[in-house]
Amino acid sequence: MTETIAGIAVPDSALAREATDLVRAAEDDLLFHHSRRVFLWGSLKARHRGLTVDPEAAYVGALFHDLGLTEKYRSTKQRFEVDGADLARDFLLGHGWSEAEARTVWLAIALHTTPGIPDHLEPEVHVVTLGVETDVLGLELDQITAEQRDAVVAAHPRPDFKNGILHAFYTGMKDRPDTTFGTMNDDVLAAFDPGFTRADFVEIIRGNAWPE
Repeated sequence: MTETIAGIAVPDSALAREATDLVRAAEDDLLFHHSRRVFLWGSLKARHRGLTVDPEAAYVGALFHDLGLTEKYRSTKQRFEVDGADLARDFLLGHGWSEAEARTVWLAIALHTTPGIPDHLEPEVHVVTLGVETDVLGLELDQITAEQRDAVVAAHPRPDFKNGILHAFYTGMKDRPDTTFGTMNDDVLAAFDPGFTRADFVEIIRGNAWPE
């Protein structure tokens, strides 16, 4: 039976159920409930904007977007966003999706911490960022009614979420500090690790190998 939360139908296909099981097995309650809220907030805001979004693509994008922070799936060589994007692409290709369809979900996940880009791409890319910005940053909450907010949080609670997600970010990125250069993620490492030194873009330019 299809679950409906705040007027949004949660995909209940075999693919969606398998995606849910995969993510639930890897993520703790904080990240799992966050990922489901990202789908719901993003879907609500897409509706508010009149965007037509493929619900399965939006669901997989939302569910996989933080898998790269988990102990099971995180790497030390690339951004956590790319870890999750790679996993989603491989998952979708393994279920018969085309390269183009899987690439769209890859972009949705890989770009979800890169403001100003996803809103110019396909709605399935934009929707994940909309959900993340709502749940983590509290942006444009006026576009979601109090009743919708209450329904989503009742289904997927967020106790002490602000502190919890910051800790999850730090835990997932502390072993790959160089991957945070050029992103907002270095703010997290700077807040939690007094020994962290940010790379300086200006000094990289001034000190590079060109002789002038």
